[in-house]
Amino acid sequence: MPPPACCRLTSIKKKRGQTDMHAYEPIDSIEGLFGQDEFHARHIGPSRREETEMLSVMGAASREALITETVPASILRHQALDLPAPTTEAQALLELRAIAEENQVWRSYIGAGYFNCYTPEPIRRNVLENPGWYTAYTPYQAEIAQGRLEALMNFQQMVVDLTGLHTSNASLLDEATAAAEAMATMKRASKQPNAARFFIDAQVHPQVMAVMRTRAQWMGIEVLVADTDQFLSGRADGETVRHEEFFGAHVQSPDTRGVLRDFSPLADLLHQHHARLSVGTDLLASMLVRSAGSMGADIAIGSAQRFGIPMGYGGPHAAFMAVKEDLVRMMPGRIIGVSVDASGRPAYRMSLQTREQHIRRDKATSNICTAQALLANMASFFAVYHGPEGLHRIALRAHAMARLLVNATGLKPLSSQFFDTVVFTKESLQASGGRDAIQKRAQARQINLRYFDNGDLGIACDETTSLSDVTDLVAVLTGKAIEPQALTALNLSPQPDAIPKDLLRSDPVLTHPVFHSYHSETEFVRYLKRLENKDISLVHSMIPLGSCTMKLNAAAEMAPVTWPEFAGLHPFAPKEQARGYDRMLGELGQWLKEITGFDAVSFQPNSGAQGEYAGLLAIRHYQAAAGQGHRDVCLIPASAHGTNPASAQMMGMKIVVVACDAQGNIDLPDLEAKVKQHQDQLSALMVTYPSTHGVFEASIKEVCSMVHDAGGQVYMDGANLNAQAGLTRPGDIGADVCHMNLHKTFCIPHGGGGPGMGPIAVAGHLAAFLTQDPFHESKADNSVSAAPFGSALITTISWMYIRMMGAAGIRKATEVAILNANYVAKRLEKYFPILYKGANGRIAHECILDLRHLKAEIGVTAEDVAKRLMDYGFHAPTLSFPVADTLMVEPTESESKAELDRFCDAMISIAAELQKIRSGEFDRLDNPLKNAPHTAQEVMDDWTHRYSRATAVYPLPYVRAAKFWPSVKRIDNAAGDRNLVCTCPPIEAYA
Repeated sequence: MPPPACCRLTSIKKKRGQTDMHAYEPIDSIEGLFGQDEFHARHIGPSRREETEMLSVMGAASREALITETVPASILRHQALDLPAPTTEAQALLELRAIAEENQVWRSYIGAGYFNCYTPEPIRRNVLENPGWYTAYTPYQAEIAQGRLEALMNFQQMVVDLTGLHTSNASLLDEATAAAEAMATMKRASKQPNAARFFIDAQVHPQVMAVMRTRAQWMGIEVLVADTDQFLSGRADGETVRHEEFFGAHVQSPDTRGVLRDFSPLADLLHQHHARLSVGTDLLASMLVRSAGSMGADIAIGSAQRFGIPMGYGGPHAAFMAVKEDLVRMMPGRIIGVSVDASGRPAYRMSLQTREQHIRRDKATSNICTAQALLANMASFFAVYHGPEGLHRIALRAHAMARLLVNATGLKPLSSQFFDTVVFTKESLQASGGRDAIQKRAQARQINLRYFDNGDLGIACDETTSLSDVTDLVAVLTGKAIEPQALTALNLSPQPDAIPKDLLRSDPVLTHPVFHSYHSETEFVRYLKRLENKDISLVHSMIPLGSCTMKLNAAAEMAPVTWPEFAGLHPFAPKEQARGYDRMLGELGQWLKEITGFDAVSFQPNSGAQGEYAGLLAIRHYQAAAGQGHRDVCLIPASAHGTNPASAQMMGMKIVVVACDAQGNIDLPDLEAKVKQHQDQLSALMVTYPSTHGVFEASIKEVCSMVHDAGGQVYMDGANLNAQAGLTRPGDIGADVCHMNLHKTFCIPHGGGGPGMGPIAVAGHLAAFLTQDPFHESKADNSVSAAPFGSALITTISWMYIRMMGAAGIRKATEVAILNANYVAKRLEKYFPILYKGANGRIAHECILDLRHLKAEIGVTAEDVAKRLMDYGFHAPTLSFPVADTLMVEPTESESKAELDRFCDAMISIAAELQKIRSGEFDRLDNPLKNAPHTAQEVMDDWTHRYSRATAVYPLPYVRAAKFWPSVKRIDNAAGDRNLVCTCPPIEAYA
């Protein structure tokens, strides 16, 4: 008996020319039954039928014909990439699981800034593994990002409280690069023109010191490494120290050997000479130890890793920087602030953006583009979840385990003043058989300790250290087994007795209600969901951001991130314990070399901008080794990303801008003139390909040859590699080095503003100059991140993507990305002019919609259109970059024709609204675009606008089916910058 009509699915009427929806693709072999390429259809949006329809709209005979019309014949590659054949999600996961099992996850007590911790299950399940959090974009459109902006504000409040300083940023890449940024900030702030030296305490973590040395070398800064007491005395390393020559200093608290010191005397001395102090800070230790600010620090930096983020063989982890008030506008990275929206209600936004690289270019506070927003959010939720009482208990426990270890072994530590890390000298270990015997006992129990070059031994306790762990450590150190009961029999006080009284923290921390309100899991999960619901991410709709490649982040790609075999490794664990990582990174590196046409890869850069910096670093070291170290001119087209000039400036290069012609291409006569003018000093050209204007420039090989003939190198920005992969290769085109945004082309999610990965691939002549291990190579002068392989944990995502796609899938993805972009351009060109096109009227993977005429015509800007798109349920395309008052659209290959049409319908509807303003049907000031976005609260209030509520919030029928409501109206950016508030406002502010 058939179900009643009310319960039956209605059939879909077949349109003319539409294939039968029940006609399956023919399978012509047994192998076909296993669907090795089935992932292609999950990753790539348009079906074969939709592709045919789209090609018809564009007037292209086939996808292959479209590619031939788009990519210059001189660089178009016809042979397949030498990659494994595609495979299914299940098979790829099995293969990677086998690789993961080659890793050995021993108990780690290495420390050095990395600690075991617990990721609370509600955070792992509802944030780290939730696409509503990890697929969102950087919150440049704040009205649809209020949830993660609030979480980042919580992060800032947490850091401000624990460091005792005025303002924090919303995360940096890692502790080492944060320390380098602190040094650069102090240099910029210095009013002493002859102060060009910088002091680093000898007990700073080695990897931090290595990255700071690298940065200082190209900033013209002379670094002195010595003991702080020597520096204070005026005599260090046999030289007389002239304090007036120093603009700043950096120290670690607790230091790399776990020792706690009061750095107030150093701060006082530096301030007497108008210099500044930066302190590397441990956030958990700061629950018990006096804050850096109370010691006189001007800047505090560090890592929030131990607040719920797995070690992951080095990352990703959220670093931070907090500063005194006078340094706020010089501080790098994103700063979240509070302003008001058009209705006068408080609203979060990113503050002081005019300091950043995308606006100030080579004069920016840094080259930072990607940060670590997802990890900062997790760390802030860790503090919200535990609250100050829970964090205090965790800190006391880690401290108590270290004290128990000392008491139970009877060994005398290097210092009696410590938090959770104790070091025993080589001499003190002799009674236990010496360090070699201890190391053998540790290996027998699969325990990693820290072995210093001078024979000392370090043990770092943490949140996860138990009484049972301590008994094992006692047995390792003494050779004598004890029971946990023997530890409790010591009757150790839970008080922080190894912290001197003058270093004990006495002021309250984390007093804001947010850290006291959500301690039951019920309330905590509801809080997470309330924040998530305020943000647009890829779970809602296409995010058509030009140059940002917001494509599918498949669940199968994300799954290995939480596997303990990958997540649980310390970045400085012995290499024989990381054979799985070695194999996985080796395979991924080989695939990336094949895709780019280069000879060597470094995974150390943990953002695209860091990749730029690392690539230029390799070029400069190569040229110096060839006796060409004087070459310091960097040519950069006017259309380049803001990170390009900012990175070149960090490398001490002189930036010369190359003009673009009327078609948006590099102006060849201008390039030729500038190459000739600077040929003796020319170091490099930085070029983005396809160009930032969204076209394949036919002259690219000529451009590369011109630079090479003058003795320069070509750096290719890989931001647009999603239009190259499988079709052409940077190495074949003529580039010498290229960074790869794994968070774009290779599917690592954007995480609301990070993490990112920007490994570099280089030609053979640059391979010897790739980044060095910052921890084990103490004299490294080209380390760019704290860990040897950067944010190694998330490279598993890109391994999965390439493994499932295979050569055919990689090429098809690129072709469909170009297809989708050209389809959008064709549908919209009647309504919004396409600013730049290639030689055959085609575009690459993105197009620029020209809205510049609207302001003079009807008083509407591109920003008005961007805000109006929120009412249609879309995040705006890239706004006013690379050309002011334009929108740059990149649909990616992952969006279906239905979604592309939905976006095009929204833009066409907005074009109709613009026409109503022209005709006078809509008022020039009171219209849906100038008032966008519209909130539910506004619709419920008295309606005073000259258009209907329905026009405001349901402009097209599809919006009713799944309405996304912006939680605030348009935010007043100027007011937020004038009245800077960068900590959590009181609850009363929202009343």
